[in-house]
Amino acid sequence: MPHALVPLAQGCEELEAITITDLLVRAGIKVTTCGLDEKPVKASRGITIIPDTSIDSVADDTFDLIVLPGGLPGADFLRDDETLQNMIKKQAKEDRYLAAICAAPKALAQAGVLDGKTATSYPGTLSALNNGAISVSEQAIEIDGKVITSRGPGTAMDFALQLIELLVSPEKREEINRQLVR
Repeated sequence: MPHALVPLAQGCEELEAITITDLLVRAGIKVTTCGLDEKPVKASRGITIIPDTSIDSVADDTFDLIVLPGGLPGADFLRDDETLQNMIKKQAKEDRYLAAICAAPKALAQAGVLDGKTATSYPGTLSALNNGAISVSEQAIEIDGKVITSRGPGTAMDFALQLIELLVSPEKREEINRQLVR
């Protein structure tokens, strides 16, 4: 069974965090959520989320996917967290999946894993970095090797379904999509 990590930072976008977690679990993927500290996470719209664990307790674990929800200031905290940055670099080095949505691709950019890749994000997030090594796209979802990025809350469901397709199968993606009555 694939195992995904969803790091949750204070000020994350709850719609993205919950949609990603919910759909991956529906697909039979083991999901672990972690906070950047030991506190409950107060998301960007005021909803409180209690992570499964802290990032320090999973820092040395192996995951098939690390997927970062966006939102502000959550994405900035993801970008600036040294433990997460090390985990992102290790994930890339081991050729495992990395994914980020909304403003969270800035955390992947900080780790250097978007260099030479095509990526998308919330409008203006990646282009504001002025990093010529990143080809910035306006597509809803971009897949470049083992790096998957997406635009924002409105693309969260399709983003999560794409992750299911990559981690499990196109058939599982379609099965979950049917269950959602879309």
